[in-house]
This record gives sequence, structure tokens and C-alpha cells, in this order.
Amino acid sequence: MPFRKPDGKGARPTDVTETLVAGATAGAVTLEWSADQAVTTLYSAHYRSLVRLAALLVRDNATAEEVVQDAFVAMHGAWRRVRDPDKALSYLRQSVVNRARSVLRHRAVVEKYAPKGLPDAPSAEHGALGELERSAVIAALRTLPTRQREALVLRYYGDLSEAQIADAMGISRGAVKSHTARGMAALRSVLEQDS
Repeated sequence: MPFRKPDGKGARPTDVTETLVAGATAGAVTLEWSADQAVTTLYSAHYRSLVRLAALLVRDNATAEEVVQDAFVAMHGAWRRVRDPDKALSYLRQSVVNRARSVLRHRAVVEKYAPKGLPDAPSAEHGALGELERSAVIAALRTLPTRQREALVLRYYGDLSEAQIADAMGISRGAVKSHTARGMAALRSVLEQDS
């Protein structure tokens, strides 16, 4: 049945928010569309280019896709407040850029306040073996004469120089060298017998 005008009252009213303009080009919106129609049209025409833009900004494809999805969701929710539907693509681009900036700021804060990683800790076996070795060294030290033990402990545990050891023990530097050398030889001999 052909469309006809009612008597003297103009064309039958239609809801323009339900009508898409037949000649809409590349996602430009020329009349008021419903939010669903506008987002669907803009999404199909510009999603990929917006994701590429976001990926260049955030350096991560998955995050770029989320940024663009969020921009489309925000535009859908605010569609009734869009003053100039012809600028919807510009709104989307600006939204993508702003959301990408937000992601980058969030990353910077997370990185700044992220707990610092602990240095690589040795394994439990390493700790157990180290304890056994220390026990063996301590037991071997106990077998040394007092002066040799003192010289070795001050040198290798206290990290003192020969002069400082000589002052601490009240002996000459030559005696320190002698006690240290004899103590190391005796300690090596005891440890080799135990292994």
C-alpha cells in the first residue's frame, strides 16, 4: 500500500532517532541516530584504525583494544548528550587518546610503587650445604692453636689488615704472616681429611 499524507496535516510523523541516513559516508553521522545504530556504524567503520592509534600510544594490543572498547561504551552511554553527531568520530578519537593517557599514567604509578623484587635467594639445599661447610670450618678452627685461630679469624672474619691484626694481637706483622700461613695450611689439612 503506497504511503499517503494525512489530510492537511503533513507527513506521518516518524521517529528520526530510528532512521539512518541512507547516504552516510565513512561513519559520519548526519542526522540523529539511536546510540545503538551510531555505535554499530562507527564501530564497523573505525574500530581497527582506533585500535591502531591506541596501540601506538599504549604499546600493547590487548590494552589498546580495551581502551577502544571503553571509548565506544562511553560514547554509547553519552550519545543523548552529543551535541553534534557529525563529530562523533572526533569524540571517539579524543576519548581513545585520553584513555590511553590514563592507562600510561596508571602504569607509571604502578611501576613507581611496585614492591621491589628480592634478590635471587639460594636454594634450601644450598643453605643446608653452606651450614654444613660452616660447621666443618668452625670445628676445624677449634683444632688450631690459639694464635693461628686468632690470626685467621681476625684476617678473614674481621677483614683486618696485617698491621691491624698485629696491633690487636700484640705481635709483629711477620708473626701475623707466619700464624696466618700455618693456620691456613692446618685448616686445609683438617678439612681435606673430613671430606
